[in-house]
Amino acid sequence: MILNYFDYYLIAINIIGFVLFVINTLLYTYTADKQVDNILTIVSIIGGSAGILLAIILIDRKPSKEYMMSRVFVVCVFIIQFILLLIIKGYIATDLTFAFWDFFSRHKLLIVYLVIINFVTFAAFAVDKIAAIERRSRIRVITLLGLAFAGGSFGALAAMYVLRHKTRVDYFTVGIPLIILMQTVLLFYIMNAAWK
Repeated sequence: MILNYFDYYLIAINIIGFVLFVINTLLYTYTADKQVDNILTIVSIIGGSAGILLAIILIDRKPSKEYMMSRVFVVCVFIIQFILLLIIKGYIATDLTFAFWDFFSRHKLLIVYLVIINFVTFAAFAVDKIAAIERRSRIRVITLLGLAFAGGSFGALAAMYVLRHKTRVDYFTVGIPLIILMQTVLLFYIMNAAWK
């Protein structure tokens, strides 16, 4: 396999992302000054999301509200960048289509799944809102975000604004639209993949 300059760039930027995440974790652990987050965001955007995601998986798997926005951001950016890499490498059909309705009409089971997961996600947000009002045990943030990642992102967005719940938390107000963007890119790629 022959690597080109782009491949070398991706390898280097992901190694840098991995190392920066390790440094960031050490800074969070041993100092009060935690200034590498902005650099990690930039490195993630310019192609280093895979290295950062690998570092998260290997070093810092515990879900914490303090780090949740960065986790949502890195996962969404990684999936979008992976799809863009597949497109750049030519793993996409030559005749692109944006006919989402045609795709869904051929995959009715997917529609059923999406309706159910969005209903479940909306219900989970409603239960969490009631629990917050009554000061009872709440649904974990990772569970709510997981439901959104699993396809319930529109249910999450609807619940946030219909129920006025989680609208002041960045990993929901920014994270849910980012998840929707990621899912749209993923759906577009699945519709146009060369292997279908």
